Amino acid sequence: MIAETVCSAVSAAGLGIAAVTAYRKRFLAAARIAAYALVPLGLVMTGVVDWLADTAFSPTAWAGFGVLGASWLLFASTRAVERRRGGTRKERAQARAARRGAVAPEASAPSLGPGAGGSRPAARPAGRSGDDDFSDIEAILKKHGI
Repeated sequence: MIAETVCSAVSAAGLGIAAVTAYRKRFLAAARIAAYALVPLGLVMTGVVDWLADTAFSPTAWAGFGVLGASWLLFASTRAVERRRGGTRKERAQARAARRGAVAPEASAPSLGPGAGGSRPAARPAGRSGDDDFSDIEAILKKHGI
């Protein structure tokens, strides 16, 4: 009974605020405020408020919410462990099999670029001799005393 009275008062106050807003020529905002103000009245008329009031003061309902919470915690924790482990046993076996078969035999051969055909060696960059290829590497090694 008290919940219905409170919801009706909230709706009446909201409709009053909507009327004042409409008087100030802000009709879109007034319509939105009126829509929000009618929600508690609709909840009272459909019986949702009675149901919520009965549920809020029922120990059985609170025990049910506790069981639902425990169920959710179990579900979430098992999902977290499953993600950390990398899936179920069946999924891990499938992943291992996919990793074994992922490399094709020709994938391990070095790529010489398009049109190379593997018969000619790769061309050296212009302006560099064979001795200059490793000069920067030698400089780094000398710098570190190796």
